[in-house]
Amino acid sequence: MEDFDNRDTREDVFSRAVKAGKRTYFFDVKCTRDSELYVTVTESKKRFDNALAKFVYDKHKIFLYQEDFEKFMHGLQDAYSFIETGKEPPERVYKEVKRLSDIDTDFHKRDSSS
Repeated sequence: MEDFDNRDTREDVFSRAVKAGKRTYFFDVKCTRDSELYVTVTESKKRFDNALAKFVYDKHKIFLYQEDFEKFMHGLQDAYSFIETGKEPPERVYKEVKRLSDIDTDFHKRDSSS
């Protein structure tokens, strides 16, 4: 099984930094060993640490995998729409979609059992 810290050191395929006031958001596209793309979103905020007597960066990170992109974007769009209009958008219903690697595994299981 892949180590959590190891995922963070994968080579970036694409990277974009967005400065927003005291925060910076980093959008990094990375690739798994199985050549599947995923996104890490990192929020970085500079703050002064009195105990250390220097500035430090607080970082918060989420990992977003390809099979969740559409749902994530819809959730973000719905939240934005609510802020803009004050009206709650209707709930979305999703059918479960298998990951490409799961479909490939299912195919090989079915093929070998024949």
